[in-house]
Amino acid sequence: MTHRLPIRVYYEDTDMAGIVYYANYLRYIERARSDWVREIGIDQLEMKASGVVFAVRRIEADYIAPAVFDDLLEVRTWPTSISPARLVMTQEVCRGETVLFRAVVTIVCINAAGKPCRLPAKLRSIAA
Repeated sequence: MTHRLPIRVYYEDTDMAGIVYYANYLRYIERARSDWVREIGIDQLEMKASGVVFAVRRIEADYIAPAVFDDLLEVRTWPTSISPARLVMTQEVCRGETVLFRAVVTIVCINAAGKPCRLPAKLRSIAA
């Protein structure tokens, strides 16, 4: 199940060279993960109220080609591994069929004390 999120590159997203500033790719993939979580029916505000939040544990990122002002991009997100305590996702930022950026992101849940806890059952059930 691949989630797709369209993103337009705005002037504010670019650096002095006129290309997307490297850290903005992390913002793009964060938006896509948030949309994916919402799409599968997980309410992050309810999670937080119950004392549990998602946290990025690790990101492995490859910057393959630049995006520039006014490009229409698509962020593609899909889970690659789900365990009771960890979700690993692959995310790509593409212009058409050209992959510009790829990341492998490990997500965990932590409680109010910052201690690891289980992923929500709805998320774990995707692996079943």
